[in-house]
Amino acid sequence: ARVHTANTFRTQSRYFPEDWEALTHLAVALAREGISRCEDQGAARVRGLVAGSLSPLEDCYRPDLSPAEPRAEHRQMARALAAAGADMILVETFPHTGEARIALEEALATGLPVWFSLTAGPDADLLSPAEMRAAFAEAARLGAQALLVNCIPARAVLDFLPALIGHGLPFGAYANAGHADEGMGWTTDPLAADRYAALARSWIAEGARIVGGCCGTGPQHIQATRVHGVRPFFSG
Repeated sequence: ARVHTANTFRTQSRYFPEDWEALTHLAVALAREGISRCEDQGAARVRGLVAGSLSPLEDCYRPDLSPAEPRAEHRQMARALAAAGADMILVETFPHTGEARIALEEALATGLPVWFSLTAGPDADLLSPAEMRAAFAEAARLGAQALLVNCIPARAVLDFLPALIGHGLPFGAYANAGHADEGMGWTTDPLAADRYAALARSWIAEGARIVGGCCGTGPQHIQATRVHGVRPFFSG
């Protein structure tokens, strides 16, 4: 993978009021260390980038819990990710477009490149493609450098890709593996990764240029996409 997300999804001050900042810095440092080890072993042909995860303040499957005033906390976290040395900020897994826009604004204010990703949740019903399209248009206007959908079942991605098209930016998806009985993740079974990679090829065919994995996927899924000729950019 070319982009690796630091494990800062839940290092906000509301969860770790005393040591959130230290944990954020540690997460970025660990991601950087992991990339360096891969590069030292010749596993990477280009320098890997660390993306700092800037996530919803509450449950990413409960848009109804989104705080009325989230700006201060997102500003705090965005600045911490920049100070920790992240190469870019990934505004990710937002089911609430209003909170997502505020997080994007605060991430952009750091001066770092920002990717913007929305989720419709595990059943692909929290946001409609039309709602996503409107939010992606605004994100492009504000200055996001890439648009993504994530943490929806891999089999549902094609339904949402049209919302990403036509904004003048690179776009893509990093999906979850769906339910365990779909046989596409939550396991080291190589056939599961192959099934995921086959779907990733269909996203590429529709113009996606950023492909990765979310919940239930692992390194084998990223490897499978390479084997199948898809060039994965992202490891969630």
